[in-house]
Amino acid sequence: MSETKMWGAEPFWGLGFEWDPQWLLSPAQKALQAKLIALCESTLRANAVESDADYIYPRKNFEALASLGLLSLNVPKELGGLGENHVCAAMVVETIARYGCPSTAMCYTMHLGAVAAALLRHHDNPLLTGILKRLDADVLIGTLSYSDPETGSHFWYPISSKAEAHGDGWKVTKKASWTTSGGFADWYIVQTTSPGFAGDYSDLSCFLVTKDEVKANPSEWDGLGLRGNQSGPIVVENAILPKEALVGPVGDGAKSNDEVVDPFFLTCSSACWNGISLAVIDIAKRHTTKKTHNDVGMRVADYPTIQDYVGEAIMDTNACRAFDFQMAQALDKVTNDCDWSIHKDIDALPRAALLHWLWQVKFEAAKNVAHVVDKMLHATGGTGFRPALQIERYLRDGKAGWVMGPTNEVLRQFVGKASLLGFEVLDYWNKSINHRVLANEIKKMDDAEKRAFAEKLLAEIEPAKVA
Repeated sequence: MSETKMWGAEPFWGLGFEWDPQWLLSPAQKALQAKLIALCESTLRANAVESDADYIYPRKNFEALASLGLLSLNVPKELGGLGENHVCAAMVVETIARYGCPSTAMCYTMHLGAVAAALLRHHDNPLLTGILKRLDADVLIGTLSYSDPETGSHFWYPISSKAEAHGDGWKVTKKASWTTSGGFADWYIVQTTSPGFAGDYSDLSCFLVTKDEVKANPSEWDGLGLRGNQSGPIVVENAILPKEALVGPVGDGAKSNDEVVDPFFLTCSSACWNGISLAVIDIAKRHTTKKTHNDVGMRVADYPTIQDYVGEAIMDTNACRAFDFQMAQALDKVTNDCDWSIHKDIDALPRAALLHWLWQVKFEAAKNVAHVVDKMLHATGGTGFRPALQIERYLRDGKAGWVMGPTNEVLRQFVGKASLLGFEVLDYWNKSINHRVLANEIKKMDDAEKRAFAEKLLAEIEPAKVA
């Protein structure tokens, strides 16, 4: 790969490769990166403007990505994929967001997460294996549907969903509040409570659902940014699915989430936010080095304030990139370079041990992009405020990072609470009693309030005794 970035026959106008961690990439990955940058110039970037203006789902961009084999990026070569690793996944998402289309980068992130969930449990499942072999040839876009309209960012609680045995297969109902590519994806990995669910929300299962079983209303999608990703409600209502539609064993949902869904989503969505940060820095460099104030004979880039803005943005963004790529390398190390054969052992869950590090990666990348897009808008002044420069679009796209689940509020509390009190107090499934809080609240009651409270508790117990 040339050390000079090119847009066609012209040098690229943004930051050069000297600001990119190219040493992390293999020769094959650098070659793939070069092809992808060219594809972004020829196809993805123009489609990004169209998607943003008219809320158009970026299927055309997925067709272009399929031409490079990228829909099966992490699929093993023996199944027809590129057999790439986590570092490559982060690089590809960052590249799409930076040079091409952030909406496509986010839809692609969810696709990679769905592919990972399928790969985790494909070994004895011909239905999953069949889809994995056809991803690029048939442009089969996958996505994840884990959210719930009743629990918001606590998406691991699918209160509105259920599954039950039905003949040789399953009857599945799924209601989701936010599903990227909802109504446009060809296949979905959905999470519900398990067949035989008895009130324990750690008992979750995953199912493969195809687009003909999904009800969505894409015309209602109206977002501040990432307008092409069509993230909205979907409903799967009493779908009758074959036995092989169960992804892994019954009750495997929590393992699947911690081992692949969260690791791939957090790594790649962070790469998306980093790519957006780099994109606006690229735009700011082009504008400030070309725009001259003739009254003082200085380019905008000659002002120390502008240099400070850009310098800080580069350093903060590269700190986030370094963290993301470091964790991608850690994921590669614990999985023998993303070797899916290790998961023939159903209890092999090496990525899950790194999950609390990936919470930090997402928090930092999402926090940083919100700051960088603001500062690059300031650096480009009134021109940046106009849509033509495209900073305005990236600014709206970047704001999604903070609120996308797990939200940054949830993540910083996870990290703070776990570090101070231990991981067990995170209490994902709402089972642990906070005796300190309970004792303190009871202490506030007078005798009459304590008596009323005791009677209420006894009334709840007595019917259970009778039953």
